[in-house]
Amino acid sequence: MAETYIPHGYQAYCTQRIISDSSLGLFLDMGLGKTVITLTAINELIYNRFEVSKVLVIAPKKVAESTWSAEAKKWEHLKHLRVSKILGTVQQRIRGLNTPADVYVINRENVPWLVDYDSNAWRFDMVVVDELSSFKSNKAQRFKSLCYVRQHISRFVGLTGAPASNGLTDLWAQVYLLDGGERLGKKITHFRTRYCECETHGGHFTTYSMKQGAEESIKAAISDICVSMKAEDYLQLPECLTVDVPVVLDAKAKKQYEKFEKDMLLQIDENTLDAGTAAVLSGKLLQFANGAVYDENKTAVEVHGCKLDVLAELIEGLNGQHALLFYNFQHDLVRITERFSKSGLTVRQLLTEKDQQDWNDGKIDILLAHPASAGYGLNLQQGGHHIIWFGLNWSLELYEQANKRLHRQGQRETVIVHRLITQGTRDVDVAAALEGKSDVQNALLEALKARIKEIKAGPPTVGGR
Repeated sequence: MAETYIPHGYQAYCTQRIISDSSLGLFLDMGLGKTVITLTAINELIYNRFEVSKVLVIAPKKVAESTWSAEAKKWEHLKHLRVSKILGTVQQRIRGLNTPADVYVINRENVPWLVDYDSNAWRFDMVVVDELSSFKSNKAQRFKSLCYVRQHISRFVGLTGAPASNGLTDLWAQVYLLDGGERLGKKITHFRTRYCECETHGGHFTTYSMKQGAEESIKAAISDICVSMKAEDYLQLPECLTVDVPVVLDAKAKKQYEKFEKDMLLQIDENTLDAGTAAVLSGKLLQFANGAVYDENKTAVEVHGCKLDVLAELIEGLNGQHALLFYNFQHDLVRITERFSKSGLTVRQLLTEKDQQDWNDGKIDILLAHPASAGYGLNLQQGGHHIIWFGLNWSLELYEQANKRLHRQGQRETVIVHRLITQGTRDVDVAAALEGKSDVQNALLEALKARIKEIKAGPPTVGGR
């Protein structure tokens, strides 16, 4: 049965801004109800004001599959909205595109296909980008494709809770889609010249940092076209606690890790370390910390079971309470599934809308998910309040978004985030970088360089001699 929607004051304000402004960035924290806010405005624009005929929603794949259609069905005032999904095979996408509807939902990976298919007669007068931050790269094909048809879009809404998780340079492409470069520059080079200091690292790559006063200038420049709200300012959410669970390697695994780390780090000289090699090195070391490493044939080789053992103890300690478990690598998923296959617990990977529903209905003990596929838009707060990170990754945005799957409006319990941290490994560096909210790439590089120096220096001499 559909529910009656009684908007909070901030929700009514945001809806009105979508109606009154032809372009708007809603930088709303996770859990503030961006979907119902936007659909309410869409309903008003289509059925009461007759200013819009067809709306395209671009969203992460999992969100496109379920969230927008489910939200339309949930509320009494929206249940008449027709939602069609442009998903699946080419034939399925074309069928969805040609189905009579008010709102058409497509996953962001298929935006280039849609622009190419519809380029001669673009049919959508309003476009909503759910998670606008996924269009932060001006080099990505999805960004370029959307720019190609931007002039044919009369209304544009960008939704995100983390517009600049890796720094304010992320904002240029997102704001460009809103205003065509009016506020932050027509080209990324104009933006960097005006607001950034650049530094070249050994001729391999360049990093950018904000000039003094740039942050205030940027915020002032976009304040009229963007609305920014934090959840803690508007919702009385339960507390969210982070508990780091230490994983200690046994003597054999510790010795193997130290040798593995040393051999890999010293294969390349510090001066030739760049972002590409740093990412590969960190990935291998994080795999080892989790208990398995892919070899040159992409076969997972198990090296220890220490983290799995700690995970089993943690699950036992929950005493039947359900857990949303985030894994990092595919071999993590395989090994975790095998470990709990005979436990008597209901363990399932989050793949379909039914998995999401069964979790919220309390039918799943351990729900396995990768943060890249379950980090946006999914409402999982009814199924439990424990999150377990089997392995962290360097993306602050994915980390925060994933945790907000449970710590969001409707959650009634204190959310506890358990992070399994293998001591003396890259796990410690990643956790520190996420806590410090530092520039991820620089944190990754500096941590590796520091370890190279330590290894080259060797162990300290006894007595300081």
